[in-house]
This record gives sequence, structure tokens and C-alpha cells, in this order.
Amino acid sequence: MLIRRETPADRPAVHAVHREAFRREPGVIPVEAPLVDELRADGAVIGALSLVAVHDGEVVGHVCCSRARVGDDRTAAVGLGPLGVLPSHQARGVGSALMHTVLGAADALGLGLVVLLGSPAYYGRFGFVRASTLGVTPPDPKWEEHFQARTLTGHQSAHAGAFEYAPAFSRI
Repeated sequence: MLIRRETPADRPAVHAVHREAFRREPGVIPVEAPLVDELRADGAVIGALSLVAVHDGEVVGHVCCSRARVGDDRTAAVGLGPLGVLPSHQARGVGSALMHTVLGAADALGLGLVVLLGSPAYYGRFGFVRASTLGVTPPDPKWEEHFQARTLTGHQSAHAGAFEYAPAFSRI
């Protein structure tokens, strides 16, 4: 398996990954698939943090980070997600490989904080904690239990306050 940056040629496969990974009912496209398209169209996806997992020449997973704001700072934090893996490749380490790679890349870019909404049981293994313990509040108070953050080398205690995802998240 290879983890690499997404290219424009990968876009249909990335859409398919999220469509299949998050499918809840037949014939209904889950919001995660068009969300990535909208984030990309808005210019909110950070190219160096949009990664695909390739197995035998096929894109089998994708993760991306988008521009975000925490407090008054628009440079210290990013929103992670969605993270998707084709069902046929789940529980094989693809998601973990994508997470480790995107966190390492975000750290190398000098970012201080990665924020996401997801399962504490899954994301805790990557160092994510409830965001409120770091002074970061979710856009919706109902998200508190699943709203998580991971500090990176560039983190400073001033990276706190209300978190705001890229505008595409509000449109879904």
C-alpha cells in the first residue's frame, strides 16, 4: 500500500471511496462524498493534507484536512475529515496509515492543532482528546462528546476558543 498526495485524476475515485465508506442506505449518497468536492471547490482543502491510500493501483482510502479557525486564529488549526476507506479494505490498517501520515504531514507544515468530529474509541489511539480539555469548543454544543483535537509540535496554549470549520461543512 502506498500513501500519497491526491491528484486531480484521483477525484472520481475519492468521491467513490467516501460514497461507499459512508453509505447508510442503498441509492442515497452520503454527505461525506459531496463534502470533499465542495471543500475542494471552495479552495479549503490543503493540498499537502489530502492523501490517498493506493493498493494494487486502486485508490482504496482518502483523508483530507481543510482550513479552519480556532478563536481568532486562522492559521494554527485544521479540520480533519472525512476519512474514508472502501468497505473491502476496512480493518486492514488503511485508515490508520492515512491518519499517521496526515498527522505527520500536518506537523511538518508547522500546524498546532488538528480537530475532528468522530469516535473517541477510534481516534483516541492517534492521540486525540476531547477538544474542550484543550480549551477548544465545538460549533455545536451537542458535539461535545465526539469533538476531538490532537496537538502537534506547533501547538501553543493560545490555540483555544470557538472552532469554526470551512464553510462547506455548514452547507451539508
